[in-house]
This record gives sequence, C-alpha cells and structure tokens, in this order.
Amino acid sequence: MSDVRHVLVLPDRDAAEEAAEALAERFGVAEEPQLVRDALAGEDDAEDAQWLVVVEDAEGRLDPGELDGFAGEWDGWREEP
Repeated sequence: MSDVRHVLVLPDRDAAEEAAEALAERFGVAEEPQLVRDALAGEDDAEDAQWLVVVEDAEGRLDPGELDGFAGEWDGWREEP
C-alpha cells in the first residue's frame, strides 16, 4: 500500500468546498478532503488566495488525469508531486 496524496489547486474557497463535496460522489472518496488556504507570495488580500483540496489516496486508486480534469471543472488543476 502506498501513501499517495493529491493536491487540487482551486481559485477560491467556494470552488474548493464544492469540489470537496463532489469528490465523494464522483470518486467515492471516504476520507473528507482537507481544505487549505494558499496565499499567493507577497499578497495579503484574501481575494488573492488560492485554495487547496488535499485528497488522501492510501490505496492509490484515484487516477491523476481524472482528478486534473475534475479540478478543471472549477478552473483549477492537480498539482504535480
């Protein structure tokens, strides 16, 4: 069993929350994804923050390409490790 973590980068909190909810429905993710605010370098304004959705995939069953397409539905992407 491998310890795989996928990070989806999304443009705002609303998109991150919607994507986190949809992960369970579409991919059957049992563990709730972690939402993390990622302020852009040098920016203090909350409007300039991206949001990360961290998905644990201990069994390595989630397809990175599918997750990238999934994040794209919210104008985001999957961060390469």
